[in-house]
Amino acid sequence: MRCTTTRIKVRQGLFFQHLNKINRTYASQQRAQEVVFSGIQPTGVPHLGNYFGALSQWVEMQNAPGTNRQLLYSVVGLHALTMPQDPKKLYEDRMNTLASILAVGVDPQKAILFFQEDVPQHAELAWILNCYSMMGRLKRMTTWKSKLAVKEGSQSSDIIDDSGLNLGLFTYPVLQAADVLLYRTTHVPVGEDQRQHLELARELAQKMNRVMKNDFFPLPTTIINPAKRILALKGSPPQKMSKSAPDPRSRILITDSAAEIHDKLRVSHTDSIDPESLPEDHIPSLDELSPNVANLYTILSCCTGEDVSTLIPRYYRRRYGYLKADVAAAVDAKIAPIRKEYERLRKPDGEMWLREVAEMGRERASAIATQNLAQIKKHLGINTL
Repeated sequence: MRCTTTRIKVRQGLFFQHLNKINRTYASQQRAQEVVFSGIQPTGVPHLGNYFGALSQWVEMQNAPGTNRQLLYSVVGLHALTMPQDPKKLYEDRMNTLASILAVGVDPQKAILFFQEDVPQHAELAWILNCYSMMGRLKRMTTWKSKLAVKEGSQSSDIIDDSGLNLGLFTYPVLQAADVLLYRTTHVPVGEDQRQHLELARELAQKMNRVMKNDFFPLPTTIINPAKRILALKGSPPQKMSKSAPDPRSRILITDSAAEIHDKLRVSHTDSIDPESLPEDHIPSLDELSPNVANLYTILSCCTGEDVSTLIPRYYRRRYGYLKADVAAAVDAKIAPIRKEYERLRKPDGEMWLREVAEMGRERASAIATQNLAQIKKHLGINTL
């Protein structure tokens, strides 16, 4: 009898410890002046475009001094299901993405790092928002069109067959809005191609505030990354660097070896102009260069921190091989520490740490999501009786 009583007391103690932890997490959000949410698809190891377009900014925001800011970074697995997936590969890609985020320097003590699919309130709020989203508005969104175009191999999102459009892909932007609004997010880091999605999130926040007769949702504002977009190393004209491109040499992964980096840049596209034939009396700006050549300068600038205006004169009228070699060296120097840390995390000992990070992130994100969704449902009259 004494043993049973002791076990009950221990369980009660653990329960109240967990409850206190949840309340502390929620209270910390209430004190934060800014709440930042950002998500990344579980496509496995990120490429340079992902790194400079999002992940490096995550680390900078985390390490910014003197800010009263709560950060939530999520691997958004539910979004991945909008396109066909192999379950085993998707599981590995999720783990690889989480390891990559940690390898670039995101600290799970400073930011809430979690898998979106571990917090069911995302899907529940998405359903609620679906009930207030108009079909006509979603038809004008570009996400489902561009993804269908890639799937069908079409060169234009205007020439697609929407008979293969699934409902999840069509309402993808609503789930994205739910990701943001669930945490009463005030700021969202986005690229230029995501502005349309944030605008929908703002529209839904305004509509829900009117429906609930309460200014519950802040209107999230954009944090634009000043880094230039990284383009694919191949293609004419080049598209945004992407893992969906058929040629793996069109992208550099943050785990590529020095030899792989040099090989990919050696065969990267430039233009047909002989650099030595260019006029000596005019140094062009980045915008005056061909997109492929400008992309090399952009990558070099991102890796070294030097402004492109100082880089262009250094290589102007020299054969592109010199520029490519220096870009390769700079990329390798930038990602070598990331590569080393990633390899450590993907060893058996590192796998346990990944699971611990995911569990800690799930608990902290769920603490906020549970409280916020309960208030939303109360305002809508569907709260628990």
